[in-house]
Amino acid sequence: MAPPAPRPADGIDTSRPHSARMYDYYLGGKDWFAADREAAEQVLASFPFMRTVARQNRAFMHRAVRTLARDAGLRQFLDIGTGIPTEPNLHQVVQEVDPACRVVYVDNDPMVLEYADVLLNGDPAGRTAYIEADVLTDAVLDDPRVHEVLDLKQPVALSLVAILHFVPDDADPAGLLGGLLDRLPSGSHLVLSHGTSDFLPEESRRSEEVYRRSGTSARTRSHAEIARFLDGLEVLDPGLVLAHQWRPEEAVELSDAEVSLYGAVARKR
Repeated sequence: MAPPAPRPADGIDTSRPHSARMYDYYLGGKDWFAADREAAEQVLASFPFMRTVARQNRAFMHRAVRTLARDAGLRQFLDIGTGIPTEPNLHQVVQEVDPACRVVYVDNDPMVLEYADVLLNGDPAGRTAYIEADVLTDAVLDDPRVHEVLDLKQPVALSLVAILHFVPDDADPAGLLGGLLDRLPSGSHLVLSHGTSDFLPEESRRSEEVYRRSGTSARTRSHAEIARFLDGLEVLDPGLVLAHQWRPEEAVELSDAEVSLYGAVARKR
């Protein structure tokens, strides 16, 4: 039996699916409504590995930010497109390395705001903040709450995990990303993951159609197309690879098609 849907909060349209709540459904969460479940099940019928994609995306994020905190010495993280909290959250991962790490979460889904207290429950030695704002514009960097937590004169880790594949080509995702990176100092890093149609093109196309019918743009891209988002950056080893192949901590027996998501970490020179 499916778990009960959450009580709708003010400002949430429960009649239309939302990508963040669909993602929560793939991960086995409970913070979704009937419309989200129905759309997510249509995606799973078209692309049966979507639960695996979501889990591997989450695992990639954990490894990537832990690496930046532990090995690159970063102590500031800006997570854009946060989604509904799923433990461990980004701040829990990096504050395990150093409790003084500071994290700002940004999302435009009112549902995420309902759970902001989870995102703010960080180590008192550090700082966490949540901002409800447009997730892909550099205007977020003008928000005074960002400056209360982050020093933008010092390197920042910018996390764009499973976000750019919701930005269509005519919205200029490369330009949006470039606008954010241009305002961050040298030594900042980008954590990027992005769905791909390289291995199951027809299944990917059908899942994109489900999202579009639900009111969310979706555009999986090839390895070459995603690599262009990294132009001008110093890409850390092992490069732009399938998410489960990025510095794995244990063996993962999955095919390329089951993962269908690329991940990379890159440094701004």
